[in-house]
Amino acid sequence: MEFDRRDFLRLTGLAGAVFVSGLSRAGSQKSDFYFVQMSDSHWGFSDPAVNPDASGTLAKAVAAVNQLAVQPDFIVFTGDLTHTTPDAALRRARMTQFREIVDRLRVRDLRFMPGEHDAALDNGEAFRELFGETHYTFDHKGVHFIVLDNVSDPTASVGAAQIAWLKADLATQRRDAQIVIFTHRPLFDLFPSWDWATRDGAQVLDACTGHKHVTVFYGHIHQEHHHLTGTIAHHAAKSLIFPLPAPGSMPKREPVHWLASAPYAGLGYRSVAAHHSPPDYQLVERPIIPAGASS
Repeated sequence: MEFDRRDFLRLTGLAGAVFVSGLSRAGSQKSDFYFVQMSDSHWGFSDPAVNPDASGTLAKAVAAVNQLAVQPDFIVFTGDLTHTTPDAALRRARMTQFREIVDRLRVRDLRFMPGEHDAALDNGEAFRELFGETHYTFDHKGVHFIVLDNVSDPTASVGAAQIAWLKADLATQRRDAQIVIFTHRPLFDLFPSWDWATRDGAQVLDACTGHKHVTVFYGHIHQEHHHLTGTIAHHAAKSLIFPLPAPGSMPKREPVHWLASAPYAGLGYRSVAAHHSPPDYQLVERPIIPAGASS
């Protein structure tokens, strides 16, 4: 059975929804596809002024993704799965609770990476126990994905060893390969005084020099944001728990308070469609509460 763009839009029932034009090419290593990015759920966070539904928002996001008429190929969580705590036992308990909730997702291919709230206090030890390595690669339908860890080091660095690993991995890829990097913090200096930067991010980007098609998806800043460094496009995702103000727009980096008149405003997840001809990505921002659903 073949699907075209209009077929996909009809199936999703959403005007302007993301589409997958290559569903008919079964077995192809370069068929188009789409995935979902979810970020910054901060499980364990509690502040009624910021989110009075802090214990229910993640489950609502899971339900919203499960209601997508066409399910994504995989789902990636770009860090801060849990809210920071100095209590090692509580950290592991929160990670276990988070995993129990997201295991309700219909999609079984789930990819995880830590944020500084998950990993900075113990160099990622608890995260690795429950989710596996903090940096790794995988390939999917002709796209090479690289998960980078710029949070386990409390100095907000990727580190020399991981950069060497990255260079070795990139050396195995053709210059025209489609490469996607997932990371938590931005790799460029968005607003360093708010910790919206990676200390050695420039070295990471330099390592990508010579590769034509590199795209970065990240979290951390709790808002949609798009930026270009040379030919590399960087896309930040909204949070699943609370939004943060635009870079430098406020004296301090503090969560935006909950609006009773617009619950869940500024929160959400995104669908990302990968198209091989030309190589690009179509992003669709989605709310935690689907249209017509009860909050």
